[in-house]
Amino acid sequence: MFENLIKSVFGSANERYIKSAQKIVAQVNGLEPQLQALSDEELQGQTAKLRGLIDGGASLDDILPEAFATVREASVRVFGMRHFDVQLIGGLVLHRGEIAEMRTGEGKTLMATLAVYLNALEGKGVHVVTVNDYLARRDAAEMGKLYNWLGLTVGVIVPGMPEEYKRDAYNADITYGTNNEFGFDYLRDNMKHERSGMAQRPFNFAIVDEVDSILIDEARTPLIISGPTEDKSELYVQLDQVAREIPIEWLDIDEKSKRVQLTEDGLEQVEALLIEKGLLASDNLYDVENTQVVHHLDQALVANFARKRDTDYIVKDDKVVIIDEFTGRMMDGRRWSNGLHQAVEAKEGVRIEPENQTLASITFQNYFRMYPKLSGMTGTAATEAAEFWDIYKVGVVEIPTNLPVARIDEDDEFYKNTADKFGAIARAIREKQEIGQPVLVGTVSIEKSELLSNYLDKEGVQHSVLNARFHEQEARIVAQAGRLGAVTIATNMAGRGTDIQLGGNVEYRVLDELGDMPEGPERDAAVARIKAEVAAEKDQVRAAGGLFVLGTERHESRRIDNQLRGRSGRQGDPGLSRFYLCLEDDLLRIFGPDTLFSKMMNSNLADGEAIGSKWLSKAIETAQKKVEARNYDMRKQVVQYDDVMNDQRKVVYEQRSEIMDSEAVDDVVLDMRHDTVNAMVGAACPPGSYPEQWDIAGLKARTEEIFGFVPPYDEWLAEDEVEPEMLEERLRALTDQMMADKMGEQDHSIWRMIEKDVLLRQLDHHWKEHLSTLDALRQVIWMRGIAQKQPINEYKQEAFVLFETMLDDLREEVTKILFRAELRFEEPAPAALPELPDFLTGHIDPLTGLDNSDDGDGSEMRPELFGSLAGSPRAAFGPGGVNPENPWANLDISRNALCPCGSGNKYKHCHGAVGANQTV
Repeated sequence: MFENLIKSVFGSANERYIKSAQKIVAQVNGLEPQLQALSDEELQGQTAKLRGLIDGGASLDDILPEAFATVREASVRVFGMRHFDVQLIGGLVLHRGEIAEMRTGEGKTLMATLAVYLNALEGKGVHVVTVNDYLARRDAAEMGKLYNWLGLTVGVIVPGMPEEYKRDAYNADITYGTNNEFGFDYLRDNMKHERSGMAQRPFNFAIVDEVDSILIDEARTPLIISGPTEDKSELYVQLDQVAREIPIEWLDIDEKSKRVQLTEDGLEQVEALLIEKGLLASDNLYDVENTQVVHHLDQALVANFARKRDTDYIVKDDKVVIIDEFTGRMMDGRRWSNGLHQAVEAKEGVRIEPENQTLASITFQNYFRMYPKLSGMTGTAATEAAEFWDIYKVGVVEIPTNLPVARIDEDDEFYKNTADKFGAIARAIREKQEIGQPVLVGTVSIEKSELLSNYLDKEGVQHSVLNARFHEQEARIVAQAGRLGAVTIATNMAGRGTDIQLGGNVEYRVLDELGDMPEGPERDAAVARIKAEVAAEKDQVRAAGGLFVLGTERHESRRIDNQLRGRSGRQGDPGLSRFYLCLEDDLLRIFGPDTLFSKMMNSNLADGEAIGSKWLSKAIETAQKKVEARNYDMRKQVVQYDDVMNDQRKVVYEQRSEIMDSEAVDDVVLDMRHDTVNAMVGAACPPGSYPEQWDIAGLKARTEEIFGFVPPYDEWLAEDEVEPEMLEERLRALTDQMMADKMGEQDHSIWRMIEKDVLLRQLDHHWKEHLSTLDALRQVIWMRGIAQKQPINEYKQEAFVLFETMLDDLREEVTKILFRAELRFEEPAPAALPELPDFLTGHIDPLTGLDNSDDGDGSEMRPELFGSLAGSPRAAFGPGGVNPENPWANLDISRNALCPCGSGNKYKHCHGAVGANQTV
């Protein structure tokens, strides 16, 4: 109550923000006449002028009004489109590193040009992130016309692009690409060994288009680059045998979630069993060093007790093939992750394929948080404003529409079952098509799209069905979804990023209908005709009520529903939206108040009857909020675990960068060697212990293992007042002298390269193994909750210990390799020619049809080719009429046959070439 009273007096925070932004909009508008008076050349010169101001110490905020006014005027001249005042506010929001929520059709792509241009003037690079490759290429090409006209460079990155092209794209002032490609390039860059091979520049500013889709919906799944691991087949088989010996009484099996865990009694029994079989590194099952064994044992238990043959999978052609639990179809090529598929393969006795090991990974949350300034734009972000702030520290600002929204949002209609609901939907669509009102139908899955299509066929309704698979094709269909009487069925995300214009889209109609027509008066007349037709059709559609958006069920997230609704009513157009629900919808079935809905609807509704109520719609919204909260908790958990790895990732990647940038790493190698010595002596001679308690035999063995020699420890120990510090000091001095002698024998520049290479390779190897261990740890850490411990806190502690252990192992391994390495310079062996496979050749004359393969294919030398030279051709390599430099000249050989010298080239391109040595 008091909150509403305060808002009525002072306005909401969003309203106050918009009001304060109007002052800057007024400054931009005040500069407009001045810039309109400039010639094209003078307006294009604004870029150099503004960059000069930045070089002179001006901030981006100082030049913002002039930069925005420049872009607005340039847009008028390049596109014939002038930014609305609300788009100027949106550009300001993006520049300030916040999220602009702007309704569909209000011009987000054009709005972004303001902030992109302003921030690109610094020359540090601006990344524009899109949801798919088609939009990245489209926006780079379209908006690139404006940027290029103003003197800025634009690049676009797509999968499979050659590295040199990708580097050029990242070095451009503005780079377009997808979230996946930006993230994978970051991971790939941090797997390279030369700075020159890295594609990305330091992060500066990113604008994320459809920010809710990328930073919320896709943020649950991390980006992972993986490769095959070493063969662990024996371990899988051994643990499968252990699992078979475990009686079911030792297990707690959850069939619903397909999870199997050991009971308290079972834990003790299995621990003893594993110790007896020698599979544990220590006598405690849950010591860190046993993490991998515990993880794979868990998967062996799931494979044996929770995955059933011919229900969850089948064995076909000596391979385990998963069966889809929903459709019952075989899923060839799909594999269970985290070693479960290998466990099932061990159970069935088929060939065990190696696991894919994580080489590098990052979540979208941690990737995008690396940008010093991050902003985004979408039509729906307000419902997730709390998550955007908690995770990314970016606020959400709702941008007012340029014209008032005229769309009517009707209450939901509820039905008993799917058949009733889809029957009602098909009838409603037919009625709308009859009056010419276009209909956009949003479904939650491809399956539901196909089901509805069948109902529409029965009603005789012409329609298009598309889904989010073929982005370019679907963009064309969605762009024309506003035509008279059009019916388009789409999954909720299909065609996102494409405007639906009433009456149709002129640009796409021109492309489709006049694609091959050359420029000229005839084409100009055809374009004018299309524009007139679209304008006339738009008036008809507006009269019919505008676009009718129909949702076949509510999504788990209110945002997705709002996205669908937002496709209608752009720029003040009329529109209508309505959602149809039934008791069998997933949202109501899983999350709705089951007894309330079921009792009321089953007892009060006849078959085919509908009910609509604001109260019911409110209850659905409450269910959606529950799901959103649950999904947020899941994403937050992903972030919490990845944050632990992220701190370690930053350290490792920064260290890699320093190593790559250094000309020499001898100081790092020296510190590693000294730390290794100190650790060895410290383990054998603990502080506070007596010399007679020291493990000198173990110290000798470790020294010989790492350094390849045994120092005179006995002589050193015979001295009075021996301390561990003295042993450390002498061993360090001895190893330093031996390394100095070794380096004195080598070329210093080559040795520096070797040190750098070894250090990078070992760092990558140990980091890869560390990631694998963390993956396994995360799979089993939840079990600590049984002991009333917080799994995330336990994970943090264990991960820290594992990271320290990894660094110790790294120091030791680098020291060992460099100390024992020997340089040998040898002439490289001549490259052996690969063996060619057996093959048959055919050479058919196209005129006669005769097979002329006997022309000679170089596989043998036929005596008849050489006339009097029958026998060994080498016998005639003297002065008897054959040039020794060209023994094949003047012989009767087909010019298109392979040369008999065995080069593999045709004779006319080899010894039969014009100008080749001939006998006289």
